[in-house]
Amino acid sequence: MFELLKEVGRGKRGAKDLSYEQAAQAASMFRDGTATPAQIGAFLMAERIKMESPDEITAFIDVYRETITPLSFPGSIDCAGPYDGRRTSFFATFPTAFVLSACGLPVTLHSSRSLPPKWGMTLSDILSANGIAAEQERAASERFLQAAAQSGVMYVQTEGSCAALRDIRPLRLEIGIRTMFNTVEKLLRFTDAPYMAVGVYHGTVFEKVAALLLRLGVERGIVVQGMEGSEDVTVAKPTRTLIVENGDFSPATIDPDSLGLMADVPETEWTAELHWQTAEAVLRGESHLAYRNMVLLNSGLRLWVTKHAESLEEGISKARTALEEGLALDKYRQWLSCVK
Repeated sequence: MFELLKEVGRGKRGAKDLSYEQAAQAASMFRDGTATPAQIGAFLMAERIKMESPDEITAFIDVYRETITPLSFPGSIDCAGPYDGRRTSFFATFPTAFVLSACGLPVTLHSSRSLPPKWGMTLSDILSANGIAAEQERAASERFLQAAAQSGVMYVQTEGSCAALRDIRPLRLEIGIRTMFNTVEKLLRFTDAPYMAVGVYHGTVFEKVAALLLRLGVERGIVVQGMEGSEDVTVAKPTRTLIVENGDFSPATIDPDSLGLMADVPETEWTAELHWQTAEAVLRGESHLAYRNMVLLNSGLRLWVTKHAESLEEGISKARTALEEGLALDKYRQWLSCVK
């Protein structure tokens, strides 16, 4: 480990990117417990100063994927948001999942308990607070597998499925700031999904994450500079995205105004219970216009990106039908009956 630390720990100007093989060696030492906590902390801080390279992140993803057993869930879109959660924005990706499923697109959701640096609310926190034991020992528990089979929505508790990530959590809590694991955990692809929607906070990593999706074999996807770094597009203003397809990526600005979905989003003190209630209200057709429009826009966008709709407008139309005819609500009820 000392030689690897020497390479990355020479400061902003002197540090060197590791080769894929070197980074895989470091990741294996993390995973297998042969690197000490002090060495891991030093490595992560040096990488943060240097800025992680695509080779380094890919190596860590590949090594940590060796510890998981991918679940069979063909044709899904993996919705990968920030594992440090949300503080000020609606968790639109949750009700959106049932709209997508009602439109024929299976969905993989995944999360863990909240992490630094944001310490926001995660999907795991929301589920747990509403009577669903999301912190199960194995992510592939029978009830979540049954729910996926019934509803087309798979939920994976990340640290239950990847013990190596669970083991490094205490150190991440002590470090308290963003590390490369904030990217790695989002891209483990527990269901080998051919499609992905990934959120990023900083525009400086836009192209890096898009390039990672290509390296990981994602057929089509979207990288979103969404609300609080999430994969969710807002309806309050245009959002920058990168569309990943055909072995390349290209920029696209999603403008809710041009689609008739612009709305003022209320300032809200979000709790886990309120997230749940708002998601249910959207699916029942009883929510504030902004949250309904948010789900319509994100559903339509993901249907279009995955070619389940010929255009963004058609995707929104399909999503609206799924909501208005109660099809998305039916999927939610099927899922809920299995997991609660």
